[in-house]
Amino acid sequence: MLNVLGIRKELTSLIHSPAAESGSGAGPAAISSAGAAQNESGIRKLSYDGSPAKGGIAPVVVHNGLIYVAGQGANENQAEATLDITTHVQRAMDNVKKLVEVAGGDMDHVLQLTVYLASLEFYDAMNRAYRPYFPNGGPARCTVSVAGIPGKSLVEISCIAAVVRH
Repeated sequence: MLNVLGIRKELTSLIHSPAAESGSGAGPAAISSAGAAQNESGIRKLSYDGSPAKGGIAPVVVHNGLIYVAGQGANENQAEATLDITTHVQRAMDNVKKLVEVAGGDMDHVLQLTVYLASLEFYDAMNRAYRPYFPNGGPARCTVSVAGIPGKSLVEISCIAAVVRH
């Protein structure tokens, strides 16, 4: 079982280590799994490639040993309306997986997912497409049906994961 408090304590000790306080490069701005500097409050906002996010929305944010992935749909632009729910879930989960890894985590350390479905009729098919991403057991999950999802996607998935590498 994941010890989130232990991870937070480890991260805090790295940030407040003597090396960090002496300015030797291990301080908050230097600690990064993806190379992006943290701001003064220890928050890293990253883009899909791990570089610092620019613009109004960051697809992934790292803070206090946790990774927050913004809702991911079937693709980055417009999902083809003819694709089935299985393909949409796989594309969304591939995006989630990529962002979790860019931020220093892995799928075994995803703590919680929220799945937004365009219709609850997709629930069983979504589960079948979702399960392979969690061969060691899935995280806590909430699934809801919504009136619409941007980009014509049939699904949008957001998550919270733990950082496992710095």
